Amino acid sequence: QVQLQESGGDLVQAGGSLRLSCAASGSTFRANAMGWYRQAPGKQRELVAVITSEGSTNYADSVKGRFTISSDNVKNTVYLQMNSLKPEDSAVYYCNADGTIRVLGATLKRQYWGQGTQVTVSS
Repeated sequence: QVQLQESGGDLVQAGGSLRLSCAASGSTFRANAMGWYRQAPGKQRELVAVITSEGSTNYADSVKGRFTISSDNVKNTVYLQMNSLKPEDSAVYYCNADGTIRVLGATLKRQYWGQGTQVTVSS
């Protein structure tokens, strides 16, 4: 069983910073890519940033230049450094991990979601 443990969500003033962390547990899990999505009330879940195991990154246009995603492949952990936060960044942030697990000698593709962490930016 693979679980994603998120942390770092908080209430912060506009212009402030937060750092989100997400650790994937499960000894046989190997992440090919990990990322962050967010969902604000009444809106669809959207991609914020993703990083592959090779270090390639992709960001939503709305966060480019303000957010930085990084990872520790050994620890299966992904981080999201969020600077210059705006009220429109307020949302529940979800961690996503896409990779493989080993079960009875077979390699299976799997995707997992965290439970979400609340980020609220006050104006």
